[in-house]
Amino acid sequence: MIKLHDLEFEPYISEKEINAAIEKVADKLNEDYRDANPIFLGVLNGSFMFASEVIKRFNADCEVSFVKLGSYEGTKTTGNVKTLLGLNQSLKDRHVILLEDIVDTGNTLEEINKILLKEEVANYEVATLFYKPEAYKKEFNIKYKGIEIPNKFIVGYGLDYDGLGRNLTQIYKRKENMTNLVLFGPPGAGKGTQADILKEKYQLIHISTGDVFRFNIKNETELGLHAKSFMDKGQLVPDEVTIKMLNAEVDKNEGANGFIFDGFPRTAAQADALAELLKLKNTEVTAMIALEVDDEVLVNRLLERGKTSGRNDDADESVIRNRIKVYYDETAILKEYYKKQDKYYGVDGVGSIEEITQRLSAVIDKLQA
Repeated sequence: MIKLHDLEFEPYISEKEINAAIEKVADKLNEDYRDANPIFLGVLNGSFMFASEVIKRFNADCEVSFVKLGSYEGTKTTGNVKTLLGLNQSLKDRHVILLEDIVDTGNTLEEINKILLKEEVANYEVATLFYKPEAYKKEFNIKYKGIEIPNKFIVGYGLDYDGLGRNLTQIYKRKENMTNLVLFGPPGAGKGTQADILKEKYQLIHISTGDVFRFNIKNETELGLHAKSFMDKGQLVPDEVTIKMLNAEVDKNEGANGFIFDGFPRTAAQADALAELLKLKNTEVTAMIALEVDDEVLVNRLLERGKTSGRNDDADESVIRNRIKVYYDETAILKEYYKKQDKYYGVDGVGSIEEITQRLSAVIDKLQA
């Protein structure tokens, strides 16, 4: 782990992996441009390490320039005119290879593309050490790519954070201090209402197991059809299928501040599986937060709700009491599971919506401090 300015970064891509990626790019460039006497343009500041390694591995004649995209005030037009600072030779009819440290949004490339077209080059291609396919939305094809990565904030090997980190020989990614909550509450505690409020307040992703199941089954995904095959037989869906669904939901939200898990885990085995899943994402469950409400308050709430909800299970007191019992039977194990890790927080669930939100927020604020 390293710290640059105010942020912590953790190892992400090793020097060995970087060297292998550079070898791959250099081999392809040697194959395509051996007899072309190309001009390599290293784009400063970030590409200096990548460019030097690629050029050392190019086994034929070539020319090298280091350029930087700049601008000046046009004499006959308003606004900035883009130019390549450091370019001191004509590129007309030459084969040009642009060396980039990273391609993400492609905004810089779009500007350079316009400039090179005006230079009347014979052709040009882009070679980049890192490429973020999720972030790149431009039309220009990136022919030479070292390593494709998710849309993460990285430093090292020429890439910096506010001036620091360029000299690192491996790549680090920003440490993700995620807040991952397992939210529980007995029937009638208002858990759904609070989850909706908390996800907005803390910019978290709410993953309801029930919603995930319904989505996958309705859309007939591979996992949904697999789960339905068990449900049609009246069998419980295996934990491994549920975990795969949750994994897909987590992956869909790369870069999220954290997650609220609602309806999972229900057993210690499921809690272990969730811990393993999050470990693979370099994070963990931050806390289990449970709304605590007296049984009689719950029964009265649900009976009152049953007058307008149209739900049969809200109108029968014996059914309500059994639902509450099932909840406590399930959560008792998990309560002890997370207590042993010092991650269990019980919150008074009696009061107005605003009062309960304040109590939950006090816990989350403390966890994030």
